[in-house]
Amino acid sequence: MIKHSEISAIDLRNKIKNQEINLGGNRKLKIYGALSCRSGKKLKKENRVFFISETEAVQNGYRPCGHCMKEQYQRWKNGFTIHKTR
Repeated sequence: MIKHSEISAIDLRNKIKNQEINLGGNRKLKIYGALSCRSGKKLKKENRVFFISETEAVQNGYRPCGHCMKEQYQRWKNGFTIHKTR
């Protein structure tokens, strides 16, 4: 996980270009999604983090975005509901 506030604009562009960053996240809400997501683009820099993969995001305790990752969000939501009721 890379905090946006701790990476330069040039390094960020290079990591995206080299596919070392594929997803963005909201550090406070613990939500991750596509870099192109409208919701994610509205985040403050100090709350934005980046991940190389969904696995990395999930390992850091983040859940999928309900806007740009609808399928993943539904799977997470269904799994969360089932897990929570046990």
